[in-house]
Amino acid sequence: MSDSSLPLVYSCSGCSNVAQLANTLALRLDRSGLAEMSCIVGVGGHVAALVNKARSGRRILALDGCPLQCVESCLNRHDLHADVHLIVSHHGLRKRNGEDCTEEQSDDLFEEIKRLIESQMIEATETA
Repeated sequence: MSDSSLPLVYSCSGCSNVAQLANTLALRLDRSGLAEMSCIVGVGGHVAALVNKARSGRRILALDGCPLQCVESCLNRHDLHADVHLIVSHHGLRKRNGEDCTEEQSDDLFEEIKRLIESQMIEATETA
């Protein structure tokens, strides 16, 4: 798969455990070659090169930490919507400041996201 065919992944990187887990998951997806991580702050901050990348037509995976949905909000400012939007705190994790999620929680959610990406790629192939 070429880089331009990988989905873009944008993540929360706030202060809470679920925010940091969202960022960790995005990094893992990027490092494992399943998605290309891009900068949501740049999209929200109207940085032209990053907005253009977000508007490139690639599938978008948004990883928000909590129901505030800052990632989705940044995308919406440019009339963009994630193909897959996951809110970490909706997956059995409670938002907490001053602590981290466990490695097991990270691994479990990573596997779930991998399945979501694979199913999205199958759908994209079937509709092409």
